Amino acid sequence: MASSIEPIVSAHHAIPRYQQIARKLKQAISDGELVAGSRLPSSRTMALELGVARATVENAYGELVAQGWLERRGQAGTFVSPSVTSGANNPAFVTNQPQGAPLPFQMGLPALDAFPRVLWARIMGRRLRLQTRYDLVMPEANGESTLRQAITDYLRFSRSIDCQPEQVFITAGFQAAMRLVAHTLAKPGDGIWLEDPGYRYVRPVFAEAQMVLHAVPVDEEGMQIDYGISHFPDARFALLTPAHQSPLGVALSLTRRHQLLDWVAANQGWLIEDDYDSEFRYHGKPLPPIKSLDGPQRVIYAGTFSKSLFPALRVAWLVVPQQQVEAFSQHAHFLPCTAPLLIQQTIADFLREGHFWRHLKKMRLCYSERRVWLEHALAQQGFDVVPQAGGIQLVMRVNGDDRALVEKARKAGLAVQALSDWRMVSQGEGGILMSFTNLTSQAMAHQAAKQLRMAIS
Repeated sequence: MASSIEPIVSAHHAIPRYQQIARKLKQAISDGELVAGSRLPSSRTMALELGVARATVENAYGELVAQGWLERRGQAGTFVSPSVTSGANNPAFVTNQPQGAPLPFQMGLPALDAFPRVLWARIMGRRLRLQTRYDLVMPEANGESTLRQAITDYLRFSRSIDCQPEQVFITAGFQAAMRLVAHTLAKPGDGIWLEDPGYRYVRPVFAEAQMVLHAVPVDEEGMQIDYGISHFPDARFALLTPAHQSPLGVALSLTRRHQLLDWVAANQGWLIEDDYDSEFRYHGKPLPPIKSLDGPQRVIYAGTFSKSLFPALRVAWLVVPQQQVEAFSQHAHFLPCTAPLLIQQTIADFLREGHFWRHLKKMRLCYSERRVWLEHALAQQGFDVVPQAGGIQLVMRVNGDDRALVEKARKAGLAVQALSDWRMVSQGEGGILMSFTNLTSQAMAHQAAKQLRMAIS
């Protein structure tokens, strides 16, 4: 492979050497010399054979990864993407990705390359071998008992939340968890405060329950509690992401947390705390979850394994106040957990054996590095990134119509989102939302940022 590239890699060429290498690799793929699934030499090996710097080869590989010609598989190496069709009769790149393959900047995904799939498969295989005929019966409606116990232990250790396993309810995803809350506690016409801008995909759940959605603005201290009290004092619910507000990434201040608890206690209301991205904070000490301050017992604590493990699990959970356990148990029989028993048992083992904690520790370092890669890459392209203390996505300020800019980026194959699409009624500066979790190299980050600049300029 290197011998066919070497003649065109020249320092005197008008095109940079990394682009020369990238073009030759694309030609080799189109001609069928490199077929889908082929493993490329390591960047170090390729650099030695071509007599160029390793960074030059990394930049070439990164460009082709960003364009979809190549894909990285962690320590296994760099491979020709399965989405490439080669051969003389069809020397073209097929733009549709393999099922589940992340697009550049795609949000809502953890680092798929960093998940310990071999370990996971071993734990699941062991569980499958140990299952008895009694595991074939209808599972518990509120979730597998071993998983509820494992979550209880983890929350007590990591989040200072003191609860019992009977207070934990497992659901098939976050929307299912919110549906269980609405069916158990809400009545048609009840108002609910929602962050504006905020997580838009949960709004249909509350609308389906005939609740009234109240948009409460968000500033640098999180949801503006004073605004909610003055404009919607009769609301009975509030849904917040206080650890890292989705999508702005700010944390709800301690003053507002106590103010919120006072409001729900006085109103006999309910606070739904979505502990979104709480595991991934890179600067400063995180504030305690509101649930750990819940003297009035009016907080329902929600979490999911989609961002910390992987979204295909479709497993979320609720911690409800002790006095509401019976009510939630009754409604869980009508809205039972549909997550497969084997999946629940595997997650339980993953938590109990300490793998989850070690995985989170590894991911914090991984995301911290990848976030810096993207911030620097965007800055080099002249973009303005909003500082954030944590999370797995970031916001980039833009002038003009962010929806129009995002439409251009999407046509270029970049899975960014417009901040305006996350607003309900509030007005504010435009922004582009993007994730950095699956940017597997600095070169890939720079190439993706360059593609974004070219797409929206």
